Amino acid sequence: MAGIDRAEFADLRLFLAIVRRQSFKAAAIEFGLSPSAASHAIRRLESRLGVKLINRTTRSIVATELGQDLATKLAEGFDKLDEALQTLDAPGAASFGEVRINAFSDAAHLLIAPALPEFAKTFPDVSLSIIVENRPIDIVAEGYDAGIRFGHLVPEDMVAVALSGPQRWVVVGAPDYLAQHGKPDTPEDLRNHTCLQLLLGDNSPFPWELGTGPDQKSYRVPGHITIQDTATTISAAKAGLGLAYLLESRIADDLASGQLEIVLEDHASSDDPFHMYYSSRHNNHPGLRGLINIIRKQNGLSRI
Repeated sequence: MAGIDRAEFADLRLFLAIVRRQSFKAAAIEFGLSPSAASHAIRRLESRLGVKLINRTTRSIVATELGQDLATKLAEGFDKLDEALQTLDAPGAASFGEVRINAFSDAAHLLIAPALPEFAKTFPDVSLSIIVENRPIDIVAEGYDAGIRFGHLVPEDMVAVALSGPQRWVVVGAPDYLAQHGKPDTPEDLRNHTCLQLLLGDNSPFPWELGTGPDQKSYRVPGHITIQDTATTISAAKAGLGLAYLLESRIADDLASGQLEIVLEDHASSDDPFHMYYSSRHNNHPGLRGLINIIRKQNGLSRI
């Protein structure tokens, strides 16, 4: 077989991710693709190689014997390649100037803050500026190299790279609040509770979207406290001032410690993964690429 081209290289990366995760959907999210696009890529690869690589049923994804052998060899090869690429990110490799990123507060807390120690060590010559704000902006017009938003909020003319898996929104309350007021059994019960109101970056009300798929509905909930900042909302919820609607990943520690409890869990809603997005002219910036790869690694995703 002749040497592989860039598209086939990407297909091989995708194939390995599918075998590792045993899921077309999970691998597609990792590579910023739709499940149908991932399925098409594997059919294209199987056609190119002339062998069946994956057996698919409605319930499972299993590599064929030849597919598993290929996946094992690819894993070894890609690991060596990744080690080689790491040398390009080594301290002192080059001075890459400044990277300016606009991110909303939850993304800054969940993704950027944990990545900063490794980034600072790996790219000591890069001047990294993180501007945290929740308003929608034009990152090119306002002079940013990249932005972080949920996938569905990324402008269509931008390059987008997934930084995480799908996110989940949940309704939570403090044990003291729930002991005093009880737990809502249905979304309609929220009308009998005090709810902490949210504001979007443009100061418009943020509806509580409960349920998934065609069953998802938006609810206007009652409450006399309105907050635009997530950290303040979490503090108010833990103080027992009302129920709050928050990203589950943002309050993982509070849930684990029992300071907050999820209610209406059957009505939790799903959201797109966090994405880094940028114009095509920034896609080769070593510092930006390095930050993306650090964040992806910390969230269980492969390098780009």
